[in-house]
Amino acid sequence: MTFLTEPALIAFALVFAGLLGLVIGSFLNVVVYRVPAGIPLTRESRCPACDAPVRPWQNVPVVSWLALRGRCASCGATISPRYPLVELATGLAFAGVVWLFLAQPSLPLAASVVVTIAYLYFAAITIALALIDIDTHRLPNSIVLPSYAVAAALFILACVLGADWSALLRAAIGAAALYLFYFVLRVVRPGGMGGGDVKLAGVVGAYLAWLGWGALAVGAFAAFVVGGVFGVALILMRRAGRKTAIPFGPFMLAGAWIGILSGEILAGWYLGLFAIA
Repeated sequence: MTFLTEPALIAFALVFAGLLGLVIGSFLNVVVYRVPAGIPLTRESRCPACDAPVRPWQNVPVVSWLALRGRCASCGATISPRYPLVELATGLAFAGVVWLFLAQPSLPLAASVVVTIAYLYFAAITIALALIDIDTHRLPNSIVLPSYAVAAALFILACVLGADWSALLRAAIGAAALYLFYFVLRVVRPGGMGGGDVKLAGVVGAYLAWLGWGALAVGAFAAFVVGGVFGVALILMRRAGRKTAIPFGPFMLAGAWIGILSGEILAGWYLGLFAIA
């Protein structure tokens, strides 16, 4: 009997994460549609046009959409290409998180696995919340609020398994700081920031600060940069005005991932320009 080499283990982990992401992406499509509508997640999947039940073989991520040519098997109604795109995006995101946190571990293996699970969860809610906010201009409490408990439980477990307890303290401070910052923005300008954005800020702050202060600073700042660039682009294309309401949640989450992927590097580079680092 031979054992897998390390590159083979990494390849297996990436493929498994990608396939798991496809399945989770299929579930996220359900979440995005049903949570804002108040439809139970346990209800049988049905075609919204003809109410025909979706059979298991018609619900295989990406493959079923391609096999059905983007149409309902019963009535021929068009199935939005967003469904397979969300599944593919989730698969790629899951593989990327595994590569970032597990294939290049800086912690004991058990702690790295738990931290990886934490960021896989964050990747999943990122996709769900961004799409829901785009569709409805809402960030549901049923997704945002439990995320505090999930992050706390996983980060505490990671510390028990060997991660630095200072990272947990930093995550708690980051969550409180970013929540307070958004809360103040909402008080100063009530129409410019929603209550859901304030609640989400604490979750974002925890995931950023766990990685470092640089990640927190860059991730928080990047949200406003990305949002500002997008807003200006819409105005220039005459698709929005200065008073057009644009959901900010997707920009918060985009900024968060900029901070997660490159925050410490960018912060070190920026401080180095002033010979601070």
